Amino acid sequence: MRGKTDQYFMADLYGELQLAPQAEKRAWTAVLPGLVLVGIAALAALWLSEQYGAPPILLGLLLGFALNFASADERLLPGLDVASQTLLRVGIVLLGLRVTLSEITALGLLPFLGLIAIMAAVIAAGLLAARLARLDIHLGLLAGGATAICGISAALALWGIIGSKRVGQEGFAITVLGVTLASALALATYPALAAAMGLSDTQAGFLVGASIHDVAQAIGGGFAVSEGAGEVATVVKLSRVALLVPVLLIVAFVIGSKADRGGRRFSLKQGVPWFIAGFIAVVAVNSFVALPEVVGDWGASAASFFLLLAVISAAIKADLSGIFAYGWRAFLPVVASTLTAFGLALLLAQAL
Repeated sequence: MRGKTDQYFMADLYGELQLAPQAEKRAWTAVLPGLVLVGIAALAALWLSEQYGAPPILLGLLLGFALNFASADERLLPGLDVASQTLLRVGIVLLGLRVTLSEITALGLLPFLGLIAIMAAVIAAGLLAARLARLDIHLGLLAGGATAICGISAALALWGIIGSKRVGQEGFAITVLGVTLASALALATYPALAAAMGLSDTQAGFLVGASIHDVAQAIGGGFAVSEGAGEVATVVKLSRVALLVPVLLIVAFVIGSKADRGGRRFSLKQGVPWFIAGFIAVVAVNSFVALPEVVGDWGASAASFFLLLAVISAAIKADLSGIFAYGWRAFLPVVASTLTAFGLALLLAQAL
């Protein structure tokens, strides 16, 4: 009996508690219809992105909303679940191929500590905005964490910890939409603002790398200023990505501690899901083993594709009426976090 109870507790920690008896194990072919649907939508999003230049995540989210009616077909649900859960976690593990310890140490101690302070303030801004807007505090945590770390990738990772019972598909979709639009707007304006303010390459690179959410857009924004600014932005942004693991561990511990008030003992082992351990392992391998360039390129592409599949699946399964019920207030945590990130990054950049 103890093993069964522990299993339920572990599932509940990540918002995936199954109170009903588990269904019989499905054949692997049961997941194909849902995966095929999501895969076609992902390929369409990538094609549209190449044609019109819009972010694939945004296009995938919109296509997922357009296919929302498909969630009524129970034959698609197993594949949608695999895309939004299993492939999501695999994609997070592969994100470790973007980070090495040497890139983090190259930032320097004081800028790195400043970066941590900015990220903490950004998360706090998301929490405060959610509180003031009378939203669930977990939605503020999701928005603040996504803004502070690495955009949609962080949102997906945090959502895997917070769980869909605390932040539903609707709240997640709103966060993804807000973060994507904010990141696109930042890419269009921050490099021009850095040039207009006469910032040096180091200052501009730090500003862009510390404030733009998405990895590709942060790095691209840096190189839009200059080659030197792009190199600085790359180091700063990847340092933020590396801090994903500590943030996830803290969130897992806090949520686990709250779930522990019923008398169960919480341990670090319970708070570390396999995909976080996998991310750490991949970063370690990437740091100390000279992997072929093709492996890094393949891993980065696979990570982006898997995360795109997860976003599309979440949009298909979302309750659109629930999204509209949130109203404009649901975007306040993203707005507050974005403005906080830019303001503090600019202050610290000017001090460099």
